[in-house]
Parts: sequence; C-alpha cells; structure tokens
Amino acid sequence: MCMDIEQKEQLALTGDISPEAIRTRLLAARKSIGMQQLEVAKQLDLKKTTFHSQESRGAPGLKTMRYYYRQHRIDFNFILHGDFSQLPQDVQDRLFGALQSA
Repeated sequence: MCMDIEQKEQLALTGDISPEAIRTRLLAARKSIGMQQLEVAKQLDLKKTTFHSQESRGAPGLKTMRYYYRQHRIDFNFILHGDFSQLPQDVQDRLFGALQSA
C-alpha cells in the first residue's frame, strides 16, 4: 500500500474536525487494532452502550483517547484532526488499511 501524502490526507480527512470525520477516524482506530466495540469497552471499563455512543457521535471521551494512545500508539492528533505525520509507520499502515476498507 503506497500512498502519497495527499491521498493519506484525503483518507484521514486531515483538518476536518466535524463529528463525522472524528467518527470515521475512531472507527478506523478500532478496526486497525482488530477489536470489536465490546472488547474496547471492556478494556476501558465502560458499558458497551457508552463506548458505542462515543464512537457513533464522533465524540470520544478522554479515557478512550488515552487508551488508543497508551495501548496502540494512536494519538489525539490523529483522532481529533486527522494528523498522522507523528504516528509510527506500522500504526499508519494499519490505520490507512482500515480507512481504505471502510
């Protein structure tokens, strides 16, 4: 999967801070780690409905964003703004694979 920076920015909706764009990136984050909503909710000690609501509204809680960063190296900049430049290459590869298959 070889994409140029413009293609990556387009897929990541870089700079788009709308709930829809954040939702897209949250879904990609979860898919990139190969987990279902219930599994992530359990890791966060949240009800599945709470996690589902955060994901579907594109409004992640601080606990959710910390989990993605601390456990999976997906940081706040990517989730909230689509900025991927600081992410490790293996994380980028997984995220863009998930974004392409969406």
